[in-house]
Amino acid sequence: MAGDAGGVYRLRCSLPGHQQDVRGLARGLFPDGGFVSVSRDRTARLWAPDGLNRGFTEMRCMRGHSNFVSCVCIIPPSDLYPRGLIATGGNDHNICIFTVDNTAPLYVLKGHKNAVCSLSSGKFGTLLSGSWDTTAKVWLHDRCMMTLQGHTAAIWAVKILPEQGLMLTGSADKTIKLWKAGRCERTFTGHEDCVRGLAILSEMEFLSCANDASVRRWQISGECLQVYYGHTNYIYSISVFPHCKDFVTTGEDRSLRIWKRGECAQTIRLPAQSVWCCCVLDNGDIVVGASDGFVRVFTESLERTASAEEIQAFENELSQASIDPKTGDLGDINAEDLPGKEHLKEPGTRDGQTRLIKDNGKVEAYQWSVSEGRWIKIGDVVGSSGATQQTSGKVLFEGKEYDYVFTIDVNENGPSYKLPYNITDDPWLTAYNFLQKNDLNPMFLDQVAKFITDNTKGQTPLNTNTQFSDPFTGAGRYVPGSSSGSSTVPGADPFTGRMGAYQSAAAKAENIYFPKKDAVTFDQANPTQILGKLKELNGTATEEQKLTEDDLIMLEKLLSATCNTSAEMPTAQQLQTLWRAVNWPEDIVFPALDILRLSVRHPTVNANFCGEKDHVQFIHLLLKFLNPKGKQANQLLALRALCNCFVNQAGQKLLMEQRDEIMTQAIEVKSGNNKNIHIALATLTLNYAVCLHKVNNIEGKAQCLSVINTVMEVVQDLEAVFRLLVALGTLISDDTNAVQLAKSLGVDSQIKKYASVSEPAKVKECCRFVLNLL
Repeated sequence: MAGDAGGVYRLRCSLPGHQQDVRGLARGLFPDGGFVSVSRDRTARLWAPDGLNRGFTEMRCMRGHSNFVSCVCIIPPSDLYPRGLIATGGNDHNICIFTVDNTAPLYVLKGHKNAVCSLSSGKFGTLLSGSWDTTAKVWLHDRCMMTLQGHTAAIWAVKILPEQGLMLTGSADKTIKLWKAGRCERTFTGHEDCVRGLAILSEMEFLSCANDASVRRWQISGECLQVYYGHTNYIYSISVFPHCKDFVTTGEDRSLRIWKRGECAQTIRLPAQSVWCCCVLDNGDIVVGASDGFVRVFTESLERTASAEEIQAFENELSQASIDPKTGDLGDINAEDLPGKEHLKEPGTRDGQTRLIKDNGKVEAYQWSVSEGRWIKIGDVVGSSGATQQTSGKVLFEGKEYDYVFTIDVNENGPSYKLPYNITDDPWLTAYNFLQKNDLNPMFLDQVAKFITDNTKGQTPLNTNTQFSDPFTGAGRYVPGSSSGSSTVPGADPFTGRMGAYQSAAAKAENIYFPKKDAVTFDQANPTQILGKLKELNGTATEEQKLTEDDLIMLEKLLSATCNTSAEMPTAQQLQTLWRAVNWPEDIVFPALDILRLSVRHPTVNANFCGEKDHVQFIHLLLKFLNPKGKQANQLLALRALCNCFVNQAGQKLLMEQRDEIMTQAIEVKSGNNKNIHIALATLTLNYAVCLHKVNNIEGKAQCLSVINTVMEVVQDLEAVFRLLVALGTLISDDTNAVQLAKSLGVDSQIKKYASVSEPAKVKECCRFVLNLL
C-alpha cells in the first residue's frame, strides 16, 4: 500500500555512485527490497538494502553500453534464470541483458536504428522496447519477433498490459497507441505535448504523464477518465504504488509528487533541476533519480527514516539551490513587493505550499512541511526583478554577471523578456538561445542578432545605460529583407572550394546550403600516380592474381574514359579486368579501389556494377572493406566509391535498397581520428539525405538522423561537420515530422557550438540556418 492515511514521506538515504544523470530506475526482484539504476555514465547499478534498515549498498556495477543508458526493466524469473534478468536500453541503439550475478551482458539485442529510451517486460520472457527511431519492438529472449510502426516521432514510453497480447506505446507525437498482436487497435489523444511515461493501474486502466505537465487516467476503451494537475513543468516519469491506485510523479520542476486518492498529497523538492525517474519498492518506499547523479530514497516508515544529521544535510543542500522562476511554480516575482522573514511566522495552509520572502536583498523560497510544522528553505530565487548592478559594474541576471541585460518587448501589449549579453559572446548564438528559451519564432534570429551588434558596438562593458532601439517594437527597428548595406561577394562552392559557384550566405542572408539537390562526389585524382602504384603492386601479386600488360593497358583506357580524358566508352572486358583487380588481397588492392571509385561515376560502369545482375557482389565487396579492423586506405576508398555511386540512377536505386546494411556497416568505421574517413562518412550520409528528401521516407530519415547524431559525437574535422549539417538541414527541410524527430533526439543542443565557429564561415552560417528550422 501507499502507506497509512496521512502518512508523510521523509528522506531515507542519498546514494552517490553514478557520475552523471540517473535516467532510469526499476524495482528489483533479487535481492529482496533492492532496485536497479541506470545513468548517462553508461552504467547500470544493482542496489541492495544494507541490513541496517536505512541505506543501500551497491552490489554490482554493470557495463555493456557504449553510450548513455536511459532505461531499465526487470525480466521476471524463469526456469533458466530463477532470479530474473535485467534489461537496459541505451543511446547506442542496443539493449543489454544482464544476470544479477555478472557485470557484463549475457547477450545484446540489436535491431533499433536509434536510441532505446523505454523498456517493459511481460509474461514468458517477452520484452517491449521503445526507441527514437519511432518504432517499438517485441522481443522474445534474444530474437525480435515484431516491430510496431505507426508513431511519427520518438517512442518515449512503453508498457505491456496484464492481458496477454495488449501493449501501450507513448510518443513525442503526443499520442498513445494500444497494440494487439502487432496491430494498432486504438490511438489515445488528449495530451498537448510529448508523452513521457506510462503506468498500469489494472487490466482496464492506465496512467500517462507528459511534457504538458499533466497526468491522465485512461480506460483501455479509449475514454480519458481524469486529468491531474500539480507539476509546473515537464513530467518525466510515473510509478504506481503496489496494490492500489495511488502513484508518484517526477519532473523538471525539481519535485517528486505523491498522489493519493486523486490529489497531490505531498510535494518533495530536490536539489537538482531534472528529477528524471522514479520507482516504488514493495514496502512503499519511493526511489528517485536526478540530474545531479544521486539516487534518493524516501520513506513513510519512522524506522527507515534517515538520521537527523542526514536530513539536516539534505535540507542544507536544498537551501543552497538556485531556482529559476521560469522552471518552477513561483509565478511573477517582484522583489520590491515581497515581505521579510517575519512572513515565515505565519503557518502554511497545505503541505508543499511555497512562500517567497526578501532577506538582505535576496529572494528566498520556502516550502511548508505539515509533518514538521515549519517552513523549510528550498533555495534562492535568481532572475527576479529588482536585481541590482554589482560593484564590478556588471548586471546580475539569473545568478550570473553580464555586461548588458536588455529588456525586449515582443509587441506593444505583450510580455517583456530579458536578454543578457557579454561583449565576448557570439551575438548569433546569444540570439538563438534567447529565442529558444522564450519560445519565440526563430525567424527573428537575424533581427535579434543585428539588434545586439547595433547596440553594443563601440560600447565599453561598464556602460549599461546605453540607449537602444528594440528589435521588435522600437523606433527605426530592423525589418528582415530590407537593405542591410551588405554587398554581394563572390564565394566558393561549399563542397569543392571552386570559386564563382556560390555567393557568401552571410552577404546574401539566404540559405544556399540546403536542401541539397544533388549528390556530392569525390572527383579529384592523379591518374598517373594511381596507375604507377597499380603497376608497382602488380609486381608483388601472385602469378594467379597478376595482371598482364594488356590488362594494365585496359585499366589505363578505362581510367581515361571515366575521367573524361578520352572519348572512348568503357568496354565489358575493361570492367571484367577491374573486377579482377578489386578482388586483390587487402594489402595491395587500394589503387584498384581508387580506379573503381572514379569509374563508377560513368553511367556505363554505374549501370554494370549497380544493375540487377551484379549488384549483390558489388555491395558485398565494398562492405567487406568497411570492416573496422581493416586498412584505413581501403575503408576510405570504399566509402568514396559508395558516395560516387549516387551520381547515376542505377547506383541511387541500389544504395537506397541496401540502405540498412550499408549505413549500419559504414558507421562502424567512425572511430579513430582519420579526418578523410570522417569526411567520406559524412558525405555518404549527406547523399542519403538528398535521396530521402526526395522520397520523404520518415523511417529512412530517422536512421539518417541517428547516424548524424552518432557521427557528430566523434568528428572533429570541420569539413565533416559541415557536410553533416547540410545533411541535417536537407533531412528536416519542408518536413515537420523530421523536425520533431530531430528535436526529440536533442540534435539542436548538439550542434549549437558550431554556430560560433569563426572559420570556415560556411560551418557557422549553415549551422545557423539549421537552428532556424529547429
